Amino acid sequence: DRLWILDTAAPGFGPALPGGPKLVGVDLGTNKVFKTIHFPPEVALSTTYLNDVRFDLRRGAGGMAYITDSSATGPNGIIVVDLESGRTWRRLHDHPSTKAEPITPTVEGRPFMERRPGQEPAPVKVGSDGIAINPDLGLLFYCPLIGRKLYSVSVEALSDPNRTEEQVAQTVQDYGARLYCSDGLETDAQNNLYLTDYEHNAIFRRSIRGAASGGGTVLWRDELVVHGPQLTWPDTLCMAA
Repeated sequence: DRLWILDTAAPGFGPALPGGPKLVGVDLGTNKVFKTIHFPPEVALSTTYLNDVRFDLRRGAGGMAYITDSSATGPNGIIVVDLESGRTWRRLHDHPSTKAEPITPTVEGRPFMERRPGQEPAPVKVGSDGIAINPDLGLLFYCPLIGRKLYSVSVEALSDPNRTEEQVAQTVQDYGARLYCSDGLETDAQNNLYLTDYEHNAIFRRSIRGAASGGGTVLWRDELVVHGPQLTWPDTLCMAA
């Protein structure tokens, strides 16, 4: 019975307004805000674009939230929020796995590029975007918007503010390139990972097998779940019953 609202505070995908980026909790029983968590400037940078968010209510006194910084002009990374204390910190700051790849996706039959009036088309460089959490394996999966690689990082490492950047980066797993780019990701209780495919108007599913973080998790081949022209740029997914 809670609604969490993520305020990017970046109108028109421009610079974040000072003091604006925040996570707001609403009690749906009383229809009142019960918590507002502001991100300090060293966590939400002036270039930060807060994007996808996932919650792990099993961890900590009040749960944790994980947010991708999908900036197209500055460092990318993952922002961690302790929902009880309101403390926030950055992880995988400017790590190679969070950055856009030097590729040009194809969307609706055209090269996906930034097209401004009077200017030549330019590459889009949006980094870490889609994320999905698997609490049983202790992994957070993520991928850049412009890129075909898939990664995971240890949730335990992310959630420990005393870990160094190097220690967190050591838990990153690279699952290699796919044949498509994804925006939103999601998992289910059967250890499946769902990946949107905005290049081919589709959603894929992968079975997650293996041990917990660091134990050689294996992701098997993609299985097509749904495909059709009405799925123009599928993005955020949510698992129902």
